[in-house]
Amino acid sequence: MAQQVRNKRLGLYALLTADVFSTFGSRFSLVAIPWLVLISTGSAAKMGLVAASEMIPYLLTSVLAAPIADRFGMRRTSVCCDLGSAVAMGLVAAIGQLGFVHLCLLIAVSGGLRGVSDRTKHVLLRPTTAESGIPMLRVTSAYEAMNRTSGLSGGPLAGVLVATIGPHHTIWLDAGTYAVAALLVGLLVNPAPEPGVATPAKEPYWRALAGGFSFLRTDRILLGMLGMLFMVNFFQYANGVVLLPLWVRQEFGSATGLGWIMGVFAAGSLLGNVFFTVFATKIPQMLSFFVGAAIGGAPKILVLGLTGNLTVVLIVTFFAGLGMAGVNPVVGAVLYERIPAELQTRVFGVVGAVAVAGIPLGSALTGAAVAGIGLRPTIMVSALVLLAATAIPLAKHISKKNKKIPVAQGEPG
Repeated sequence: MAQQVRNKRLGLYALLTADVFSTFGSRFSLVAIPWLVLISTGSAAKMGLVAASEMIPYLLTSVLAAPIADRFGMRRTSVCCDLGSAVAMGLVAAIGQLGFVHLCLLIAVSGGLRGVSDRTKHVLLRPTTAESGIPMLRVTSAYEAMNRTSGLSGGPLAGVLVATIGPHHTIWLDAGTYAVAALLVGLLVNPAPEPGVATPAKEPYWRALAGGFSFLRTDRILLGMLGMLFMVNFFQYANGVVLLPLWVRQEFGSATGLGWIMGVFAAGSLLGNVFFTVFATKIPQMLSFFVGAAIGGAPKILVLGLTGNLTVVLIVTFFAGLGMAGVNPVVGAVLYERIPAELQTRVFGVVGAVAVAGIPLGSALTGAAVAGIGLRPTIMVSALVLLAATAIPLAKHISKKNKKIPVAQGEPG
């Protein structure tokens, strides 16, 4: 009996492990590729453009490829896309003197394939969890914790690797992580269909694509959360791929500091995730989402504009990580609760695309802003705009909740 339970859970463990390897790969590329562009071109604008060349295809395929993934199969699509990403990143690493345009094209291919792969893994999580018999809340918490742990170790490791073996060899390792993810999903993840859950209808492509938008348009809660995620991603990703590498190079001249800052943020997120897992049922979900976005977004950007002290930056970044730990679990729980299983591939694709739509725009505009007005002014403007974008919705949410609390008889209004 115990052996049967372990066998049923093997697919879930393999899927979670594959996602960890993908996270490692994204951490490696997040450090190695912008640093490669910086040392080879010295251009902040090109750093933003190379980041945009990955994220634009990522968000497009997240939406446009969803009906195709439904027809082709989640597992098969995930394996093929991870293998394709491995090949694309391998070519980036193998070609020594790669022109900027060709680099952007290969990064675009990898980003487009990763967009599809991420969506399919998210959809596979529900049936593999159901087959394992483990409660979904526990799985989503573990999923988030494992991602934070891989981010915790992947960020500093990537910085050390770039500083010691160079960006090209680090990108080779990035390619290897995608290959391992494909192998794990291909060999070990094959969940049985959930009983009582309808399979996606085989509709014409454009009708199937429109179905995801139609469902999302009717859900005001999801739309509000997506608007917040758009703003957070707009500024946070630009900070990670443009502002932070430039700040580290200006202050310290080594990618090691970049890795430590990313790792400290992941450490705070991991600790916050443990706290959230323990107290999740006792904390209002939406309040956790708004507070987490306000604490985890603007402060870690603002501190770069106020000090050159790495210790201060690490402390603020750690607490920002604590705050952000309350954001993703809430989003994941709300998605699985509100979206029917047969529509998840299509709606998840739309949700993912809308949430990250600000990433390519933010990175490109931030790179141009640094080239135009300088690094520190861009940091300050970005931080203040994001602070307003997260603090105002938090204040409105608290105000709305207070209005719903009745005043006890005999108490002053």
